Amino acid sequence: MIRSIVTIGAGQAAAVAARALRRRGFDGRIELLGAEPEAPYQRPPLSKEYLAGDDDCGLHLLSEKWCAANDVHLRLGQPAVRIRPERGLVELADGTEVAADAVLVATGGSPRRLPAVEGERIHYLRTLHDADRLRAQLRPGVHVIVIGAGFIGAEVAATSRGKGADVTVVETLDVPLQRVLGRDIGATCAAIHRREGVTLRLGESVASVVETPTGVVVTTSGGRIEGDLVVVGIGITPNTTVAEQSGLAVDNGILVDEYCRTVVPNVYAAGDVANHWHPLFGERIRVEHFDNASRQATAAANNMIGRITPYADPHWFWSDQYDHNLQYTGHAPVWDELVVRGSVEECDFSAFYLRDGLLRAAFAVDRGGDVLVAKELIAGRVSVDPRILADEDVDLSELTALEEQL
Repeated sequence: MIRSIVTIGAGQAAAVAARALRRRGFDGRIELLGAEPEAPYQRPPLSKEYLAGDDDCGLHLLSEKWCAANDVHLRLGQPAVRIRPERGLVELADGTEVAADAVLVATGGSPRRLPAVEGERIHYLRTLHDADRLRAQLRPGVHVIVIGAGFIGAEVAATSRGKGADVTVVETLDVPLQRVLGRDIGATCAAIHRREGVTLRLGESVASVVETPTGVVVTTSGGRIEGDLVVVGIGITPNTTVAEQSGLAVDNGILVDEYCRTVVPNVYAAGDVANHWHPLFGERIRVEHFDNASRQATAAANNMIGRITPYADPHWFWSDQYDHNLQYTGHAPVWDELVVRGSVEECDFSAFYLRDGLLRAAFAVDRGGDVLVAKELIAGRVSVDPRILADEDVDLSELTALEEQL
């Protein structure tokens, strides 16, 4: 019988799991083990509202009052090193042993780093401490060089421009988010940044980053860039050390099934670190976004206490950049048809990615409603006429209503 549950990690997934367990009536001991000294907090604001200087952006997830009222224990600044499932224990770095009938590994990821690129003016953004360091240097007139044009890089660029900084973005690919959106739609993201005054150096690889007494010098395949500080946003690597030390199967994250279960009984994983088998898409996917961490953690919590719940969410994430809201749902590493609804030129459109006649993913700028409809269609494996998707006179919500009647 499960009477004590421990999460290794005390971030988004861990906090959501703790809340879900109490909502589902679990009355055993819950303990969150965090390597960071901070109480659980959200990471998305670190590149947006919090980085811009908003200290009241709802960063923290579990208040002391809530934890006390719900008998949830935080053990912070004490990293775990190993799970001992045969003994029902988790070992901490200081030698402490914590009792655990079931364990949720929610260790997240760490920023992918450029070799030997470190310094006072060089930033990687993942933690609250990272954000504090960066925003202390972010001010009007500072020249920020952002390496990487994924979501983190793009959000840092947008926030920096909002603070009055000059921004240059260096990206190896030909357009931002090319792997996710494709060349044509990625080009629209590039246009958004250019309109806001960002200098884009696309299709350029970084040869070196050197900190000088007065700034930084980035040398790329296209030349030399001088600036005041560098932000490296080239993705994350999953934190799997504890999993490896505990005998869990690891391959680009911790391998879990559709119920978030690892190969070790009563050990689960969720969030950025989990490489899960997705029953909807029929393949393994590791997703590095807030909504996935939340929903997957809820599914894991259910399964830990016997409420069998497959995790088959189509995935959804968003990004706020300047005055635009960008949203994406689904999973489409390849597609054979791209349908656009609205005006790409006016940055008011949705793009639908189809494969074999099925909608597999959708991306929208300032059209969140279209994405929510697309998410339902993807989850239902609905075949949709591309002409209907493109027709502005058709109310897309009627497509989901029609599916419910079939």
